[in-house]
Amino acid sequence: MNKLEAFGYIVAQAARGEITFPTSVNAVLRLQQALDDPDCPLDEAIRLVLAEPQLAARTVAMANSAAFGGGGGPPITNVRAAITRLGYRRLQALVASLIVRQFGSRISDPGLRAKAEQLWQHTTHVAALAGVLARRVTGVNPDTALFAGIIHEVGGFYLLSRADEYQGLLDDDPENWGELCEDVVGMEVLKKLAVPGPVAGAIGELRRAWINMPPSTLLDTLLLANQYAAVASPLGARAQPLPDHADSALDLVIDADMLAAIRMEAEEACRALGGPLLV
Repeated sequence: MNKLEAFGYIVAQAARGEITFPTSVNAVLRLQQALDDPDCPLDEAIRLVLAEPQLAARTVAMANSAAFGGGGGPPITNVRAAITRLGYRRLQALVASLIVRQFGSRISDPGLRAKAEQLWQHTTHVAALAGVLARRVTGVNPDTALFAGIIHEVGGFYLLSRADEYQGLLDDDPENWGELCEDVVGMEVLKKLAVPGPVAGAIGELRRAWINMPPSTLLDTLLLANQYAAVASPLGARAQPLPDHADSALDLVIDADMLAAIRMEAEEACRALGGPLLV
């Protein structure tokens, strides 16, 4: 099977809803579904988080980070206190990060594993920047921006996991079939994960959109975060890169000093979200 046939086969499977998740994702999806209910009892959320040791550890670590309310007073040492501090919306972002990581966990090819590691680093930078940009620039909900940043490359992770089956699938691609496949498959994965329409819609427009002036939407937030992320995606740029500081309309909104402050603030959030992808 050549590359074009392989891309077509993967897209056709996705269009039929045949998205193959790692077995370990199923339990995490149950937690995601529970958190979709704002009336989900706290004890039920705690039980489901404790069922996933990685998630439990990251929840406590995130609650203790300065970026998410920690850094003062005695450290949080249990999941109940961590969830109470973070709230369900931030916990949903952590759940999404675990789902994204699990796609990378089943990759065996060393080259593809390296790409997955870089894509995870890119994801954490974008998510952290999106949260800060939402609060300081665009005015959208910072927790929504954080969540969108974490899952904005889920199609890329899925494609990397499938590339293990098709040697050379993600090699040089001058006709950009890989980008098209990633976009189509990504939307189907988002649908399978029951990602809310406004978030999925913003992610779906990333490769084709331009930033509004002044930036004011979730899509604008993701575009800016992608352009300012310190680690690039190994699967191709989501948008044309912007210089750190240039004579443009964007300078009226984010000058060099503000950009430096935004990046500094995002660093702590990025560390809180980070950690090794393949465990």
